[in-house]
Amino acid sequence: MKKVLVLTNSSGGLYDFRGEFIEALCAEYEVWVSVPDDVKGMELEAAGCHLIETPINRRGINPLEDLKLYRAYVKMMKEIGPDLVVTYTIKPNVYGGFAAGMRKIPYIATITGLGGAFDRTGPLLKLIVGMYRAGLKRAACVFFQNEENRGIFRKMGIAGKKERMVMGSGVNLEKHKFEPYPVREKTHFLFVGRVMKERGILEYIEAAQRLHSDRVFFDIMGYCDEDYQELLDDLDKEGVITQIGFHTQVHAYLAAADAIVVASFHEGMSNALIEGAATGRPVIASNISGCREAFEEGVTGFGFTPGNSEELIAAMKKFLALSTEEREEMGRRGREKMEREFDRKLVTAAYMDEAGLILGQ
Repeated sequence: MKKVLVLTNSSGGLYDFRGEFIEALCAEYEVWVSVPDDVKGMELEAAGCHLIETPINRRGINPLEDLKLYRAYVKMMKEIGPDLVVTYTIKPNVYGGFAAGMRKIPYIATITGLGGAFDRTGPLLKLIVGMYRAGLKRAACVFFQNEENRGIFRKMGIAGKKERMVMGSGVNLEKHKFEPYPVREKTHFLFVGRVMKERGILEYIEAAQRLHSDRVFFDIMGYCDEDYQELLDDLDKEGVITQIGFHTQVHAYLAAADAIVVASFHEGMSNALIEGAATGRPVIASNISGCREAFEEGVTGFGFTPGNSEELIAAMKKFLALSTEEREEMGRRGREKMEREFDRKLVTAAYMDEAGLILGQ
C-alpha cells in the first residue's frame, strides 16, 4: 500500500475542514499525519491515520525553531518513505515542501491564506518570497482558495508545476445542515474567529459599543490570540459583548445567531462564512478575496471595507432594518449558494484526483 504523509499546523483544522479528504485517503493509502497537538488526535486515528506530534510555532519567526522543524520533516520522510506529501498552511508548505523537493518526493501544497505576509516591504518581503519559491517550486500541484492569492503568487514568480483553484475547504452540508431562522425580538451578531487585530476584533468591538442595546447583542466565539483578554473581560462585565470562547463544535452556535460576522483583513477562504451560510444565516463580511466569494451583496449578506468600523456599523444597521422574513430569505439564499458552489465533496474530489494522478490510481 502506498504511503501519504500530511503536514499541517493544527489537528483541529485538519480534521474539521479536511476530514473527508483524510478519510478518503485512508480508504486507499497508508496515511501518516504530522500535527503539533492532539486536539483531534483521536478522531484522526479513528479515521485510520498514524499520528506524529511535531511542534510548530505558527506565528513566530525564529530561525532556530524553523530549522528544527525542517529537520523534523526530513527525518520523518526518511523514516516513513512516503510516496506523496500533502502540506497545508505556511510553514508546512515552505519547510515541508522544501524537504520533500530535496528528497524528490511528489507533494501537493495548499495556500490557505497569506495573512499579512505580503504586506511587508524591503528585505523581509524578499525573504518571504524566496522561502515560498524554494518551498513550492517542485510541488506537483499548488491549490489556491481565492484568485487574489493566486494573482499575488504569479506576480511574485512563485509557482509549482501545476495549480488548481478550489472553493476553500468547502463545507460539509450534512454536518452544517440548514436550520430554521430564529423568531424573536432580539438580534444576536456572532463574531467567529481568533481574537486578534487582523481578524477585525477592534472594529467589531467599536460596533458593539455603539449599537448594543437590550435588543441587540454582540457575541464572540474564538480564542484570544493577542493581548485583548482584559479588554474582553471588561466589556463582558459591562454587557457590551458576550464571550463564548473557543469551541470545536460550532454548528449550534451558528444556528443560535441571527447573523455571522467575519471582519478579517485577510482570508484564504473563510470557513466561518460558508458554515454560517450553510446553516441558513445571513453574513456580514469583509469585502476581500476569501470572503466576497462566499456571499452576494444584499442577497445573502452585506459587505464592508475591513478596518473601517463606520462601514461595518452601516452594514449592521442595514441588517437590523430587515424584517424577520427578509432575514430568513437571505439565509435561505445563502444555503442555496453553498449547495451550488461550496459542497465539500467537490473539494475532496479535486484533491483525490490529484493524489490519484501522482500515485497512479
